[in-house]
Amino acid sequence: MTRHGDRWGLRASALFDGCALHRGRPLVVVEGDRIADVDLSGADPSSDLPVADLGDATVLPGLVDSHAHLTFDPHGDVPSQMREESDDFLRALARRHARQALDAGITTVRDLGDRGYVCTEVRDSKDEELPEILVAGPPITRTGGHCWFLGGETDGVDGLVAAVRERARRGVDVVKIMATGGMLTPQWDSHESQYSREELAAVVRTAHAEGLPVTAHAHGLQGLADAAGAGVDGVEHCTFLTETGAVPDWATIEALCDAGTFIGVEEARLPGDDTLLPARIRRMLEARGEYLTQMSRAGARVVGCSDAGINPRKPHDVLPYGVISFAHFGFSTAEALASVTETAAHACGVGDRKGRVTAGYDADLLVVAGDLSRGLEGLLNVTSVVRAGREVRSGTGERLPIGTN
Repeated sequence: MTRHGDRWGLRASALFDGCALHRGRPLVVVEGDRIADVDLSGADPSSDLPVADLGDATVLPGLVDSHAHLTFDPHGDVPSQMREESDDFLRALARRHARQALDAGITTVRDLGDRGYVCTEVRDSKDEELPEILVAGPPITRTGGHCWFLGGETDGVDGLVAAVRERARRGVDVVKIMATGGMLTPQWDSHESQYSREELAAVVRTAHAEGLPVTAHAHGLQGLADAAGAGVDGVEHCTFLTETGAVPDWATIEALCDAGTFIGVEEARLPGDDTLLPARIRRMLEARGEYLTQMSRAGARVVGCSDAGINPRKPHDVLPYGVISFAHFGFSTAEALASVTETAAHACGVGDRKGRVTAGYDADLLVVAGDLSRGLEGLLNVTSVVRAGREVRSGTGERLPIGTN
Protein backbone atom coordinates (compact mmCIF):
# COMPACT_ATOMS: atom_id res chain seq x y z
CA MET A 1 0.00 0.00 0.00
CA THR A 2 1.37 3.40 -0.95
CA ARG A 3 0.84 6.98 0.02
CA HIS A 4 1.18 10.61 -0.96
CA GLY A 5 2.55 11.90 -4.24
CA ASP A 6 0.84 9.22 -6.29
CA ARG A 7 -1.54 10.12 -9.12
CA TRP A 8 -3.85 7.44 -10.39
CA GLY A 9 -7.34 6.96 -11.76
CA LEU A 10 -10.38 4.86 -11.01
CA ARG A 11 -13.02 4.14 -13.63
CA ALA A 12 -16.32 2.30 -13.41
CA SER A 13 -19.62 2.17 -15.26
CA ALA A 14 -21.32 4.53 -12.79
CA LEU A 15 -20.53 7.28 -10.30
CA PHE A 16 -22.64 8.72 -7.51
CA ASP A 17 -20.97 12.03 -6.71
CA GLY A 18 -22.92 12.77 -3.50
CA CYS A 19 -25.82 14.40 -5.33
CA ALA A 20 -26.51 12.59 -8.60
CA LEU A 21 -25.81 9.31 -10.36
CA HIS A 22 -23.72 9.50 -13.56
CA ARG A 23 -23.07 6.80 -16.16
CA GLY A 24 -20.83 6.51 -19.22
CA ARG A 25 -17.57 5.28 -17.64
CA PRO A 26 -16.76 8.29 -15.44
CA LEU A 27 -13.16 8.66 -14.30
CA VAL A 28 -12.01 9.78 -10.84
CA VAL A 29 -8.41 10.97 -10.60
CA VAL A 30 -6.72 10.84 -7.20
CA GLU A 31 -3.51 12.60 -6.24
CA GLY A 32 -2.11 12.00 -2.79
CA ASP A 33 -4.98 12.05 -0.32
CA ARG A 34 -7.30 14.26 -2.41
CA ILE A 35 -9.49 13.94 -5.47
CA ALA A 36 -7.72 15.81 -8.26
CA ASP A 37 -10.34 15.59 -11.01
CA VAL A 38 -13.60 13.97 -12.07
CA ASP A 39 -14.15 13.40 -15.79
CA LEU A 40 -17.69 12.46 -16.83
CA SER A 41 -16.98 12.51 -20.59
CA GLY A 42 -15.98 8.88 -20.91
CA ALA A 43 -12.87 9.89 -22.85
CA ASP A 44 -9.66 7.90 -22.52
CA PRO A 45 -7.20 9.40 -20.03
CA SER A 46 -3.60 10.27 -20.86
CA SER A 47 -1.37 7.26 -21.33
CA ASP A 48 0.85 8.14 -18.35
CA LEU A 49 -2.03 7.90 -15.85
CA PRO A 50 -2.38 4.45 -14.28
CA VAL A 51 -6.10 3.62 -14.25
CA ALA A 52 -8.07 0.78 -12.70
CA ASP A 53 -11.16 0.05 -14.82
CA LEU A 54 -13.54 -1.89 -12.59
CA GLY A 55 -16.19 -2.38 -15.25
CA ASP A 56 -19.75 -2.86 -14.02
CA ALA A 57 -19.38 -1.05 -10.70
CA THR A 58 -20.37 2.18 -8.95
CA VAL A 59 -17.94 4.61 -7.36
CA LEU A 60 -19.36 6.77 -4.57
CA PRO A 61 -18.09 8.82 -1.64
CA GLY A 62 -17.04 6.89 1.41
CA LEU A 63 -20.08 6.57 3.66
CA VAL A 64 -20.48 8.77 6.74
CA ASP A 65 -22.07 7.28 9.87
CA SER A 66 -23.07 10.30 11.93
CA HIS A 67 -24.25 8.29 14.96
CA ALA A 68 -22.31 5.31 16.27
CA HIS A 69 -20.97 4.08 19.60
CA LEU A 70 -17.56 2.59 18.96
CA THR A 71 -17.03 1.40 22.53
CA PHE A 72 -20.37 -0.45 22.69
CA ASP A 73 -20.30 -4.21 22.11
CA PRO A 74 -23.57 -5.01 20.27
CA HIS A 75 -23.51 -8.53 21.69
CA GLY A 76 -22.71 -7.53 25.26
CA ASP A 77 -24.30 -5.88 28.27
CA VAL A 78 -23.38 -2.27 27.55
CA PRO A 79 -24.19 -0.74 30.98
CA SER A 80 -22.17 -3.42 32.78
CA GLN A 81 -19.33 -3.17 30.30
CA MET A 82 -19.10 0.60 30.71
CA ARG A 83 -18.97 0.23 34.49
CA GLU A 84 -16.44 -2.61 34.59
CA GLU A 85 -14.01 -2.53 31.66
CA SER A 86 -10.75 -0.60 31.56
CA ASP A 87 -10.06 2.35 29.30
CA ASP A 88 -7.50 0.29 27.40
CA PHE A 89 -10.08 -2.41 26.73
CA LEU A 90 -12.60 0.15 25.47
CA ARG A 91 -10.05 1.83 23.22
CA ALA A 92 -9.13 -1.53 21.69
CA LEU A 93 -12.82 -2.28 21.18
CA ALA A 94 -13.33 1.09 19.52
CA ARG A 95 -10.47 0.44 17.12
CA ARG A 96 -11.85 -2.97 16.19
CA HIS A 97 -15.33 -1.59 15.60
CA ALA A 98 -13.96 1.34 13.58
CA ARG A 99 -12.06 -1.05 11.32
CA GLN A 100 -15.23 -3.12 10.89
CA ALA A 101 -17.01 0.03 9.73
CA LEU A 102 -14.22 0.92 7.31
CA ASP A 103 -14.36 -2.50 5.67
CA ALA A 104 -18.01 -1.77 4.84
CA GLY A 105 -17.06 1.50 3.13
CA ILE A 106 -17.76 3.79 6.10
CA THR A 107 -14.82 6.18 5.92
CA THR A 108 -16.07 8.69 8.53
CA VAL A 109 -17.63 7.80 11.88
CA ARG A 110 -19.02 10.20 14.47
CA ASP A 111 -19.04 8.62 17.92
CA LEU A 112 -21.97 10.09 19.87
CA GLY A 113 -21.25 8.68 23.28
CA ASP A 114 -18.28 7.01 24.92
CA ARG A 115 -17.05 6.72 28.50
CA GLY A 116 -14.43 9.10 29.76
CA TYR A 117 -13.44 10.45 26.33
CA VAL A 118 -11.68 7.20 25.40
CA CYS A 119 -12.50 7.67 21.69
CA THR A 120 -10.60 10.98 21.64
CA GLU A 121 -7.31 9.12 21.80
CA VAL A 122 -8.42 6.80 19.00
CA ARG A 123 -9.35 9.85 16.91
CA ASP A 124 -6.08 11.60 17.64
CA SER A 125 -3.99 8.58 16.65
CA LYS A 126 -4.94 9.34 13.00
CA ASP A 127 -4.54 5.65 12.25
CA GLU A 128 -4.69 5.20 8.47
CA GLU A 129 -6.26 1.77 8.94
CA LEU A 130 -9.33 3.40 10.52
CA PRO A 131 -12.04 5.78 9.32
CA GLU A 132 -11.79 9.44 10.23
CA ILE A 133 -13.34 9.61 13.71
CA LEU A 134 -15.25 12.51 15.26
CA VAL A 135 -16.15 12.46 18.95
CA ALA A 136 -18.67 13.80 21.44
CA GLY A 137 -17.26 12.29 24.62
CA PRO A 138 -19.76 11.34 27.34
CA PRO A 139 -23.24 12.63 26.43
CA ILE A 140 -24.72 15.12 28.87
CA THR A 141 -27.59 13.55 30.82
CA ARG A 142 -29.57 14.07 34.03
CA THR A 143 -28.42 12.41 37.24
CA GLY A 144 -29.60 8.84 36.78
CA GLY A 145 -30.69 9.71 33.25
CA HIS A 146 -30.30 7.99 29.91
CA CYS A 147 -26.80 6.47 29.58
CA TRP A 148 -25.76 7.83 32.98
CA PHE A 149 -23.09 5.09 33.11
CA LEU A 150 -21.00 6.98 30.53
CA GLY A 151 -20.16 9.64 33.11
CA GLY A 152 -21.98 12.68 31.73
CA GLU A 153 -24.50 13.29 34.55
CA THR A 154 -25.19 17.02 34.88
CA ASP A 155 -28.06 19.04 36.38
CA GLY A 156 -29.07 22.70 36.32
CA VAL A 157 -28.04 25.55 34.03
CA ASP A 158 -24.73 26.22 35.79
CA GLY A 159 -23.81 22.54 35.64
CA LEU A 160 -24.74 22.34 31.97
CA VAL A 161 -22.64 25.38 31.08
CA ALA A 162 -19.67 23.88 32.93
CA ALA A 163 -20.19 20.52 31.21
CA VAL A 164 -20.13 22.10 27.76
CA ARG A 165 -16.97 24.04 28.58
CA GLU A 166 -15.33 20.86 29.86
CA ARG A 167 -16.08 19.14 26.55
CA ALA A 168 -14.69 22.07 24.62
CA ARG A 169 -11.51 21.89 26.70
CA ARG A 170 -11.28 18.18 25.93
CA GLY A 171 -11.44 18.89 22.21
CA VAL A 172 -14.73 17.24 21.23
CA ASP A 173 -16.18 17.75 17.75
CA VAL A 174 -19.81 18.01 18.88
CA VAL A 175 -21.79 18.29 22.12
CA LYS A 176 -24.36 15.54 22.63
CA ILE A 177 -27.19 16.04 25.14
CA MET A 178 -29.93 13.63 26.15
CA ALA A 179 -33.04 15.78 25.83
CA THR A 180 -35.25 12.78 26.65
CA GLY A 181 -34.93 9.34 28.13
CA GLY A 182 -34.06 6.31 26.04
CA MET A 183 -34.47 2.59 25.67
CA LEU A 184 -31.06 1.48 26.93
CA THR A 185 -31.65 2.71 30.48
CA PRO A 186 -35.00 2.41 32.31
CA GLN A 187 -34.77 5.32 34.75
CA TRP A 188 -36.32 7.83 32.34
CA ASP A 189 -38.81 6.62 29.76
CA SER A 190 -38.06 7.48 26.14
CA HIS A 191 -40.94 9.94 25.84
CA GLU A 192 -40.02 11.83 29.02
CA SER A 193 -38.06 15.08 28.86
CA GLN A 194 -34.85 15.23 30.89
CA TYR A 195 -34.22 18.98 30.45
CA SER A 196 -36.31 22.09 29.97
CA ARG A 197 -36.18 24.28 26.88
CA GLU A 198 -34.29 26.91 28.88
CA GLU A 199 -31.65 24.37 29.95
CA LEU A 200 -31.25 23.13 26.38
CA ALA A 201 -30.92 26.73 25.16
CA ALA A 202 -28.13 27.35 27.70
CA VAL A 203 -26.26 24.34 26.28
CA VAL A 204 -26.68 25.63 22.72
CA ARG A 205 -25.53 29.17 23.60
CA THR A 206 -22.46 27.92 25.43
CA ALA A 207 -21.51 25.38 22.78
CA HIS A 208 -21.90 27.87 19.95
CA ALA A 209 -19.74 30.36 21.84
CA GLU A 210 -17.09 27.63 21.95
CA GLY A 211 -17.49 26.98 18.21
CA LEU A 212 -19.20 23.62 18.73
CA PRO A 213 -22.48 22.25 17.34
CA VAL A 214 -25.06 20.51 19.53
CA THR A 215 -27.03 17.41 18.70
CA ALA A 216 -29.83 16.23 20.98
CA HIS A 217 -30.99 12.68 21.59
CA ALA A 218 -34.75 13.24 21.45
CA HIS A 219 -37.50 10.64 21.29
CA GLY A 220 -40.36 12.38 23.06
CA LEU A 221 -42.85 14.77 21.53
CA GLN A 222 -42.15 17.56 24.04
CA GLY A 223 -38.42 16.95 24.09
CA LEU A 224 -38.26 17.34 20.31
CA ALA A 225 -40.26 20.56 20.44
CA ASP A 226 -37.98 21.93 23.16
CA ALA A 227 -34.82 20.91 21.30
CA ALA A 228 -36.07 22.65 18.16
CA GLY A 229 -37.01 25.74 20.17
CA ALA A 230 -33.60 25.79 21.83
CA GLY A 231 -31.86 25.91 18.45
CA VAL A 232 -29.94 22.64 18.44
CA ASP A 233 -28.01 21.85 15.27
CA GLY A 234 -29.21 18.26 15.11
CA VAL A 235 -31.68 15.85 16.66
CA GLU A 236 -31.14 12.11 16.93
CA HIS A 237 -33.97 9.57 16.53
CA CYS A 238 -36.85 12.05 16.08
CA THR A 239 -39.49 9.42 16.84
CA PHE A 240 -42.17 11.68 18.40
CA LEU A 241 -42.93 9.20 21.15
CA THR A 242 -45.81 9.70 23.54
CA GLU A 243 -46.71 7.58 26.54
CA THR A 244 -48.77 5.27 24.31
CA GLY A 245 -47.39 5.56 20.78
CA ALA A 246 -45.73 7.81 18.20
CA VAL A 247 -47.42 10.85 16.67
CA PRO A 248 -45.49 13.24 14.39
CA ASP A 249 -45.83 16.90 15.35
CA TRP A 250 -45.83 18.82 12.08
CA ALA A 251 -45.31 22.17 13.79
CA THR A 252 -42.03 20.84 15.22
CA ILE A 253 -41.10 19.27 11.88
CA GLU A 254 -41.72 22.62 10.17
CA ALA A 255 -39.53 24.36 12.75
CA LEU A 256 -36.75 21.82 12.18
CA CYS A 257 -37.04 22.27 8.41
CA ASP A 258 -37.02 26.07 8.65
CA ALA A 259 -33.93 26.02 10.87
CA GLY A 260 -32.08 23.52 8.66
CA THR A 261 -31.68 21.18 11.62
CA PHE A 262 -30.16 17.80 10.79
CA ILE A 263 -32.46 14.89 11.65
CA GLY A 264 -30.58 11.69 12.42
CA VAL A 265 -32.65 8.61 11.61
CA GLU A 266 -31.03 5.47 13.00
CA GLU A 267 -32.90 3.11 10.70
CA ALA A 268 -29.92 0.85 9.95
CA ARG A 269 -30.29 -2.64 11.40
CA LEU A 270 -29.66 -6.17 10.21
CA PRO A 271 -32.60 -8.04 8.69
CA GLY A 272 -34.53 -9.94 11.31
CA ASP A 273 -37.95 -10.80 12.67
CA ASP A 274 -39.40 -7.48 13.79
CA THR A 275 -42.28 -9.28 15.49
CA LEU A 276 -39.78 -10.23 18.20
CA LEU A 277 -39.28 -6.55 19.06
CA PRO A 278 -41.26 -5.05 21.96
CA ALA A 279 -44.67 -3.84 20.77
CA ARG A 280 -43.89 -0.20 21.50
CA ILE A 281 -40.71 -0.27 19.42
CA ARG A 282 -42.59 -1.94 16.55
CA ARG A 283 -45.21 0.82 16.62
CA MET A 284 -42.47 3.46 16.70
CA LEU A 285 -40.69 1.99 13.67
CA GLU A 286 -43.93 1.62 11.73
CA ALA A 287 -44.95 5.21 12.44
CA ARG A 288 -41.52 6.54 11.46
CA GLY A 289 -41.66 4.64 8.19
CA GLU A 290 -44.95 6.34 7.38
CA TYR A 291 -43.86 9.94 8.02
CA LEU A 292 -40.16 9.81 7.16
CA THR A 293 -40.59 10.40 3.43
CA GLN A 294 -43.15 13.14 4.14
CA MET A 295 -40.57 14.86 6.34
CA SER A 296 -37.98 14.67 3.59
CA ARG A 297 -40.41 16.04 1.00
CA ALA A 298 -41.17 18.89 3.40
CA GLY A 299 -37.51 19.89 3.33
CA ALA A 300 -36.13 18.06 6.35
CA ARG A 301 -32.38 17.40 6.26
CA VAL A 302 -32.66 13.67 6.92
CA VAL A 303 -29.42 11.89 7.81
CA GLY A 304 -29.16 8.13 7.64
CA CYS A 305 -27.18 6.69 10.54
CA SER A 306 -26.90 3.55 12.62
CA ASP A 307 -26.65 3.96 16.42
CA ALA A 308 -24.24 1.06 15.99
CA GLY A 309 -23.38 -0.93 19.08
CA ILE A 310 -26.64 -0.79 21.02
CA ASN A 311 -27.93 -4.31 20.18
CA PRO A 312 -27.03 -7.40 18.11
CA ARG A 313 -28.87 -6.13 15.02
CA LYS A 314 -26.71 -3.01 15.01
CA PRO A 315 -23.08 -4.03 14.43
CA HIS A 316 -20.67 -1.34 13.34
CA ASP A 317 -20.87 -2.17 9.63
CA VAL A 318 -24.67 -2.00 9.47
CA LEU A 319 -25.12 1.47 7.90
CA PRO A 320 -25.79 0.25 4.30
CA TYR A 321 -28.92 -1.55 5.51
CA GLY A 322 -30.35 1.81 6.56
CA VAL A 323 -29.88 3.14 3.02
CA ILE A 324 -31.76 0.13 1.68
CA SER A 325 -34.59 0.82 4.16
CA PHE A 326 -34.81 4.44 3.03
CA ALA A 327 -35.43 3.25 -0.54
CA HIS A 328 -38.24 1.03 0.74
CA PHE A 329 -39.79 4.08 2.41
CA GLY A 330 -39.96 5.86 -0.96
CA PHE A 331 -36.65 7.76 -1.08
CA SER A 332 -35.10 7.89 -4.52
CA THR A 333 -31.74 6.21 -5.03
CA ALA A 334 -30.00 9.60 -4.98
CA GLU A 335 -31.88 10.77 -1.86
CA ALA A 336 -31.08 7.58 0.05
CA LEU A 337 -27.40 7.70 -0.89
CA ALA A 338 -27.10 11.43 -0.11
CA SER A 339 -28.41 10.76 3.41
CA VAL A 340 -25.20 8.84 4.21
CA THR A 341 -22.79 10.89 2.09
CA GLU A 342 -23.24 14.61 1.39
CA THR A 343 -26.00 15.32 3.96
CA ALA A 344 -24.32 13.22 6.65
CA ALA A 345 -20.98 14.94 6.03
CA HIS A 346 -22.57 18.36 6.51
CA ALA A 347 -24.30 17.12 9.67
CA CYS A 348 -20.87 16.17 11.01
CA GLY A 349 -19.31 19.52 10.08
CA VAL A 350 -17.01 18.07 7.41
CA GLY A 351 -19.14 18.73 4.34
CA ASP A 352 -16.50 21.02 2.86
CA ARG A 353 -14.19 18.04 2.27
CA LYS A 354 -16.19 14.82 2.60
CA GLY A 355 -19.39 13.31 1.25
CA ARG A 356 -18.74 14.28 -2.40
CA VAL A 357 -16.68 12.94 -5.27
CA THR A 358 -15.39 16.22 -6.63
CA ALA A 359 -12.03 17.92 -7.11
CA GLY A 360 -10.39 19.09 -3.88
CA TYR A 361 -12.28 16.74 -1.57
CA ASP A 362 -10.73 13.96 0.51
CA ALA A 363 -10.09 10.83 -1.51
CA ASP A 364 -12.42 8.70 0.60
CA LEU A 365 -14.12 6.39 -1.89
CA LEU A 366 -16.30 3.30 -1.91
CA VAL A 367 -16.63 1.04 -4.94
CA VAL A 368 -19.43 -1.53 -5.10
CA ALA A 369 -20.28 -4.06 -7.78
CA GLY A 370 -23.01 -3.19 -10.28
CA ASP A 371 -25.11 -0.09 -10.91
CA LEU A 372 -26.82 1.06 -7.71
CA SER A 373 -29.81 2.31 -9.71
CA ARG A 374 -30.65 -1.38 -10.14
CA GLY A 375 -30.93 -1.78 -6.37
CA LEU A 376 -29.25 -0.39 -3.28
CA GLU A 377 -28.56 -3.92 -2.09
CA GLY A 378 -25.42 -3.51 -4.20
CA LEU A 379 -23.96 -1.51 -1.28
CA LEU A 380 -23.39 -4.85 0.43
CA ASN A 381 -21.07 -6.05 -2.36
CA VAL A 382 -17.93 -4.02 -1.72
CA THR A 383 -15.25 -4.03 -4.42
CA SER A 384 -12.84 -1.52 -2.91
CA VAL A 385 -12.50 1.03 -0.12
CA VAL A 386 -10.13 3.98 -0.45
CA ARG A 387 -9.33 6.08 2.60
CA ALA A 388 -7.34 9.31 2.16
CA GLY A 389 -6.10 8.15 -1.24
CA ARG A 390 -4.98 4.75 0.01
CA GLU A 391 -6.75 1.50 -0.71
CA VAL A 392 -7.55 -0.19 2.59
CA ARG A 393 -9.80 -2.97 1.34
CA SER A 394 -10.10 -4.84 -1.93
CA GLY A 395 -13.06 -7.17 -2.31
CA THR A 396 -11.66 -8.57 -5.56
CA GLY A 397 -8.21 -9.56 -4.36
CA GLU A 398 -6.66 -7.20 -6.92
CA ARG A 399 -5.04 -3.97 -5.79
CA LEU A 400 -5.70 -0.62 -7.39
CA PRO A 401 -2.75 0.88 -9.30
CA ILE A 402 -1.79 3.28 -6.52
CA GLY A 403 1.84 4.27 -6.70
CA THR A 404 2.58 2.72 -10.09
CA ASN A 405 4.08 4.78 -12.89
